[in-house]
Amino acid sequence: MVSTSSFLVKLTLICVLIGLGNSQLSSNFYSSTCPNLTSIIRTAVNSAVSSEGRMGASLLRLHFHDCFVNGCDASVLLDDTANFTGEKTAGPNANSLRGFNIIDNIKTQVEASCPGIVSCADILAVAARDGTVALNGPSWAVALGRRDSTTASLSAANNQIPGPNLNLNALITSFSNKGFTAREMVALSGTESTTKNSNINATFATTVRGNCPRTGGNNNLKLAGQR
Repeated sequence: MVSTSSFLVKLTLICVLIGLGNSQLSSNFYSSTCPNLTSIIRTAVNSAVSSEGRMGASLLRLHFHDCFVNGCDASVLLDDTANFTGEKTAGPNANSLRGFNIIDNIKTQVEASCPGIVSCADILAVAARDGTVALNGPSWAVALGRRDSTTASLSAANNQIPGPNLNLNALITSFSNKGFTAREMVALSGTESTTKNSNINATFATTVRGNCPRTGGNNNLKLAGQR
């Protein structure tokens, strides 16, 4: 099995591929306008993960689902308005995405420190990184300077985010449409499971390895623990 750390290292590259399309982005974009930004986000994320361990994975997944729909623009955070139906109720998101309250909390603190400066898209990107670090995963430099979307699209979320019922070929196609290889698809999908291999129950680990061996097993659909 590929370790969680290698999954997260691969995510570093994937985040770069998704988020660095604008050459004006910079890791010190807010160094003078909001110098406390990173400490505010890190403290809030560490507190959230300390209270609930899986929140680190939830923040990472929230960022992933945001970026998969028309780029990393925080559109996933927008509630429905009279002019559009947002992405929160899309099939892959409804009753599934978590961490909105953490981002709201961070945004409130950031606005108190440097009002009207930092985009929600950048907060979400940094929170995803810090959630990974809080779970003892690797860190990476997050390029900042994104602008927030003022609209969202339910149909785009339903059509662009890979749903849980897609078969292997459909998943490969979905990620390929975003410029990812099948290997990168597996890496990104694997980051949503942040349990470290060293901490997995030995019996459960054996079952999982049996269902998902290093080679072969492409037609194995049985979930671990399923009878």
